[in-house]
Amino acid sequence: MEPIFIHPTAVVDEGCEISGGTKIWHFCHIMPDCKIGQNCNIGQNVVISPGVILGNNVKVQNNVSIYTGVTCADDVFLGPSMVFTNVSNPRSAINRRGQYEKTHVGKGASIGANATIVCGHDIGEYAFIGAGAVVTKNIPPYALVIGNPARQVGWISEYGHRLNFDNHGFATCPESGTVYSLQENSVSAIR
Repeated sequence: MEPIFIHPTAVVDEGCEISGGTKIWHFCHIMPDCKIGQNCNIGQNVVISPGVILGNNVKVQNNVSIYTGVTCADDVFLGPSMVFTNVSNPRSAINRRGQYEKTHVGKGASIGANATIVCGHDIGEYAFIGAGAVVTKNIPPYALVIGNPARQVGWISEYGHRLNFDNHGFATCPESGTVYSLQENSVSAIR
């Protein structure tokens, strides 16, 4: 297993679990009780709050804050300056620390630069959230969403290619050759 790399300017609090091969770069703050999987890359100026769980091979780009209540499965990509929230009705004068809402990002999903994920809404596996999108509802697996509020404009393969389904509900990823089936507004990969 590769060693863990932590840049000297990063702060890693006691009680974190960080697995081998993970790299934590400049000016990050990793707070207590979070779990970071193997081979993750945590970009510059990232904050990971207590209790956050990141799977293996998660890529967190610069200037991302991952707040308590967020979990990410394996192979998730979090684009530069994207935003998670964890309280739906924040007020400075009211302590809502016990009311954090949960958000789960499924395996292989990508969230583009400057996107916002409003808390309490899950992102399905291999979904693709376009840059600047504002997610205000659950996103199904393999969905391609853009805009504010985010709206679905298509489906996307595990390799990140837009899927064009034929009249029988089948599409092939041009890079991997994987065939996908669209049935009742739900996509699945046929291995």
